[in-house]
Amino acid sequence: MRRISRLSGLTLALLLGGVTTGRAQGCLGNPCSVTNTASVTVGTVLSLTLSSTATALTAPSQTSYDNGFQDDPAALTATVKANRGWTLSVKSSAASWTPSGAGARVAKPAADLQWSTSGGAPFTALTTSNAGLGTSASGTASVVQTISYRTLWDYTLDTPGTYSLDVVFTVTAP
Repeated sequence: MRRISRLSGLTLALLLGGVTTGRAQGCLGNPCSVTNTASVTVGTVLSLTLSSTATALTAPSQTSYDNGFQDDPAALTATVKANRGWTLSVKSSAASWTPSGAGARVAKPAADLQWSTSGGAPFTALTTSNAGLGTSASGTASVVQTISYRTLWDYTLDTPGTYSLDVVFTVTAP
């Protein structure tokens, strides 16, 4: 009989002393408290959504050529969601537009497409380097940035054809 009580005492000592190896813990008595620590590692969340993957610019008219440009206000929107500070930038993927069609200008510079976040002037010429569109010092649930385009046109240089240019938008966390 004595031997059984020693085993019970040892079992009780293990329960009360708690050998912790990640197993569930318990206690006996009144009051009885057991602590649980919850933890999580939060990574950076950055989200960028464009209102469309392609923008059909307005074809130039005589007035566009006379003015030297054609505006496309509110051509698209970029929406940023982030849990930390961020910077939104824009650039051209190439130094010049891709022409197609007989007679289309071969080297129409990327700078002939300009962008604005104010809905009008001033416009900034696209280059192959990132240019800042917007920034936030902290996380944001949703920031929508409207981008307007201005395409430059010249009677003597911009001949009939189809022109396309890939515009790259990037959001980064500093």
